[in-house]
Amino acid sequence: MIVHYSDTLLIPQKDGLKLENGQGFGPVSVRYETYGTLNSDKTNAILILHAFSGDAHAAGRYHPEDKNPGWWDTMIGPGKAFDTNRFFIICSNTLGGCMGTTGPGSINPQTEKPYGLSFPVITIRDMVAVQKLLLDHLGISTLYAVAGGSMGGMQALEWSVAYPDIVRRAIIIASTGQLSAQGIAFNAVGRNAIMSDPEWRQGDYYEHSNPHRGLSIARMVGHITYLSDESMHAKFGRRLQEREHFGFDFNDQFEVESYLNHQGDKFVDRFDANSYIYLSKAMDYYDLGATYGGLDKAFERASCSYLVISYTTDWLFPSYQSKELVYSMMKVGRDVSYSELASPYGHDSFLLETQRQEVLISSYLASRRSIAGESQGGDAHV
Repeated sequence: MIVHYSDTLLIPQKDGLKLENGQGFGPVSVRYETYGTLNSDKTNAILILHAFSGDAHAAGRYHPEDKNPGWWDTMIGPGKAFDTNRFFIICSNTLGGCMGTTGPGSINPQTEKPYGLSFPVITIRDMVAVQKLLLDHLGISTLYAVAGGSMGGMQALEWSVAYPDIVRRAIIIASTGQLSAQGIAFNAVGRNAIMSDPEWRQGDYYEHSNPHRGLSIARMVGHITYLSDESMHAKFGRRLQEREHFGFDFNDQFEVESYLNHQGDKFVDRFDANSYIYLSKAMDYYDLGATYGGLDKAFERASCSYLVISYTTDWLFPSYQSKELVYSMMKVGRDVSYSELASPYGHDSFLLETQRQEVLISSYLASRRSIAGESQGGDAHV
């Protein structure tokens, strides 16, 4: 069993953060887990940044009988890509989430009721600012690496340019510097599904029934974007669920329909509908280039090296978006390695294609050229 530590940091209101919208906010609780041992000079820390529906529990099991380990257990542990024999791994639940870090479902100390829609609108930069406060609490001033996929990749990008003196390496997987119109559209459908549910009650549902159906539909739509046509055909085809013939009615009859309903129902049991709304809007708002005056200017701020990985069948965060990042990194002289991996699994590949990812990441983390200040710069290793 992987050895890990779980805790919650309380950031008092007096030490709270100023959000990107200019609003001060606090207090903030931050749920986090660590794996491995921090070395004496505190230079072996790697910050893992979770995707939209992830949490701080990135690896290991709380108990031997736990059915499922952490969400990136295949990547974190002794001898794995993020080797806990070498590195001190940190993963925190993001601001706005519902897995221990302050979000819309948390209690507002001023009203002693859940925030609901009184929770401030947050951004990717706000998430990173909270993570920086966590590192300050841990006494860590240098990150050996930051790494994340999807929304976690957005956070890793922001870390690399917002705190260039701290980050030495950045691993960006199946991500982008800005969502496409298509990505924003899918998020809008999910939010509308939740907000159209009568049980949503303008976000004030915590003492009533949850907007179960709306959140379930939002997850069903989102889950489709994580897959690919190839993977769905291989897994389901047009097979019927527990029947041999069409029923000529409107009940679910295909295996894929049953699967999506199951995924939606399972998601409702562990995720907060308001968190879905806030986190999806944060992804919509993120635009690395617009924030820093263009991608080139953004990466001019960075001093780390990069490893960028994309997947051929990822149509939510397609490879052209990763290539745009890589071209800009190259243009301003950043040391970057890029790999586009063939996979049938769509956007979920970064969670499933761990064997090939592990080879790339292990090699990158071991490479001396990837150390800031020692790299040659300006080289793309494709």
